[in-house]
Amino acid sequence: MLASPLIAPLLAAPLLAAASTLEAQQATKPGPGEDPPEKPVEFVCPMDPEVRAKGPGKCPRCGMKLLAGLPDPMEFRVDLATAPRPVRAGEPAELRLAVIHPKTQKPVRDFELIHERPFHLFVVSEDLSVFAHEHPEPPVVGGPAEFTLKWTFPKPGLYRLMADYYPLGATPQLTVKTLYVAAGKANTAIAPLSSNTTVEFATEPGQAIAGEKTRLYFTLNPATDLTPWLGAWGHVLVASADTVDLIHTHPFIADGGARMQFNVIFPRPGRHKVWVQFERAGLVNSAAFELDVKPL
Repeated sequence: MLASPLIAPLLAAPLLAAASTLEAQQATKPGPGEDPPEKPVEFVCPMDPEVRAKGPGKCPRCGMKLLAGLPDPMEFRVDLATAPRPVRAGEPAELRLAVIHPKTQKPVRDFELIHERPFHLFVVSEDLSVFAHEHPEPPVVGGPAEFTLKWTFPKPGLYRLMADYYPLGATPQLTVKTLYVAAGKANTAIAPLSSNTTVEFATEPGQAIAGEKTRLYFTLNPATDLTPWLGAWGHVLVASADTVDLIHTHPFIADGGARMQFNVIFPRPGRHKVWVQFERAGLVNSAAFELDVKPL
């Protein structure tokens, strides 16, 4: 049976589409002796791997240089030594931190800058009353391959030390150590958080849920004279009440205005404390907030 002129174009359309697809495949298929076409290079942020671009540049979230692919992740360790030993509350102490390569088991000397420093150290007490963001001194030429920090712990008890660093040729690392501080002759006052700005805190959803994305909003007043600090408009550290979970992150949305947004996924329910840091009018501000995270 012959197809009518009205039906014939409809029958021919699939055949034309198949022919076009075949021609496109043949055009892209390498000929004899030819190399297959290279895939376009994708540039990735080593700190925030979800940030990707077609060309080189800097991460809009943390300011890190985008890389053409990342090496396979390896977990480095940090060896901690103190002087004196044990460390005592209210008495000066020196922390010595050596980053150990997982394959060679040797101390690492070469590091990429991560937020303008080769090494960041967050100090949090077990009861969450003490918080500090410090930058240990890097290894000296000819000396041991270790970072050093002179610090006085204000009160006895357990402390969590979170090291943030980036070994050359690897990926950024977050390593947590636990340090017990013994009672000293006298405790020192806990330094108040520095501030010249009022900070309002809100979340979306209003009730944070474990395992679900929570948006943390910080509204600054006044919001004039803001400048990036350590390569970002802001920094947030989140700690669970038992200090098992520690999260360090940077703004998802921030432009130097009054409001900053951070995105966090809390791994477990329970009480949490959130510290936000930013620079305004030459002063590094720190503000702390508490919130309850409910189970899903």
